[in-house]
Amino acid sequence: MSAGARARTRVVVVGAVLAGLAAAAAALRAGAAVTLLDAAERPGGQYHRMLPDAYAAAHPERLHHGWRAFDRVRRHVLTHPRCDWWPESAVWSLERPDPGEERPPRVHVLRGPADGAGRERHVLEPDALVLAPGAHDRVLPFPGWDLPGVYTAGAAQALAKGERLVVGDRVVVAGSGPFLLPVAASLLETGSRVAQVLEANTAATVLRGWGRRPWQPAAQAGKAAELAEYTALLTRRRVPYRFGRAVVEARGDGRVEEVVTARLRPDWSVVPGTERAVPVDAVCVSHGFTPQLELPVAAGCALRRPDPASPAEAYVEVDGDQRTTSPGVYAAGEITGIAGAPAARTEGLIAGWLAGGGAPDAPELAPLRRRRDRDRLFAERLAAAHPIGAAWPGWLRPDTVVCRCEETTYGALRRAAGDPAAATARGLKLGTRAGLGPCQARICGPTVAQLLAGTPAGAPAESPAESPAESAPGLPAATPHHRPLAQPIRLGELARPPITDAEREH
Repeated sequence: MSAGARARTRVVVVGAVLAGLAAAAAALRAGAAVTLLDAAERPGGQYHRMLPDAYAAAHPERLHHGWRAFDRVRRHVLTHPRCDWWPESAVWSLERPDPGEERPPRVHVLRGPADGAGRERHVLEPDALVLAPGAHDRVLPFPGWDLPGVYTAGAAQALAKGERLVVGDRVVVAGSGPFLLPVAASLLETGSRVAQVLEANTAATVLRGWGRRPWQPAAQAGKAAELAEYTALLTRRRVPYRFGRAVVEARGDGRVEEVVTARLRPDWSVVPGTERAVPVDAVCVSHGFTPQLELPVAAGCALRRPDPASPAEAYVEVDGDQRTTSPGVYAAGEITGIAGAPAARTEGLIAGWLAGGGAPDAPELAPLRRRRDRDRLFAERLAAAHPIGAAWPGWLRPDTVVCRCEETTYGALRRAAGDPAAATARGLKLGTRAGLGPCQARICGPTVAQLLAGTPAGAPAESPAESPAESAPGLPAATPHHRPLAQPIRLGELARPPITDAEREH
């Protein structure tokens, strides 16, 4: 692609994950000036979480796939003269323009360590905004999941990749989805003994999902080699991989000491009599991913819901050019759909080129669009092969914690949902405090929404994190992602005047 003579476009890319790095590289190639933001110290996100520089690692590429390509793009972007790299920079708010103005939102940023006292407040006014904030683990609650030693799979992998820390000597990895395999591999490489890997869906469900529409072209063929590598590693280490089985309880005095596993039916209901106690000192759980939608919602981007029966599952709606419904705002990566690392890169390349003012009819865009469309087929197969069974709430007991921040139990939630006086989302939020804690429903929001979807007639189905009256204009009411402040900010930081684009240029 070659950038024609034009005024320099100013692009802000939020998220130095794979999609964000690809978007920055493409925008630079289109001739734009790029500001790349990320809350972390180093780019790469979860997929390429890097060791601290102080480690002086001789082989930083260990535990990584596609490291060379990532390292090449990372160096190119971060050293480019038209790229400003802002690490440890959190976007705490997006200020939408007045009605009728066709421009992207102002980007309000805090620069500096999250726990530092001297963070600077900045305001950016881009010509185009690319959002690539990524996703985080979704974990379904079960009795004892709040015990020390119970990790999200992503947290365990982050400690292994980013610190080479062992979360436990004897570990069970459980949940659903192909992400369980690289997590188990990371744990093995750092010295843990993985007792077993448990996929909650039955083998028939997984095979049927991956085998749907076999006449369509297969996407991400390189994943087969990666799968074979993980399978070979688990075989060498004699780690059993079991379908149709899940961790349904964790037990221990002060920390996890054993987990109870059980065989599941295809709807994830427990088969009575199949419960088994397994001694562990850590358990790593993941039931898929939840996209980080706070910034897209703040920008006014419309959301799409693939399954009307799952009100908590939502992604950013984009067109064929990765444009959102908000003027000048593009989206790439997991926030548009969970489809894997190659899909995130492809979407980032498309979004970055067009956000940077690149020609929409550039010949290189056609194969990128075809690849992106194949990646979306992969996402459909992934969702079909690893669905969340509707009967998982049967694992819960009345005293099972659902909202960990506020210690709201399943019993309290059900009682409040059945009370006509509290039969509103706001009433549930105030009555149970679910969603009012530090995570602001980022963890419990989707779970609470799904649990309430089965409440008696008259009870609300939406998450207590937001009621219809609290929705952003033009957005679906039942989204737990609407937050005027996307990140915590101190009152002193808010009181100080921000540094603007004009002040930085002078």
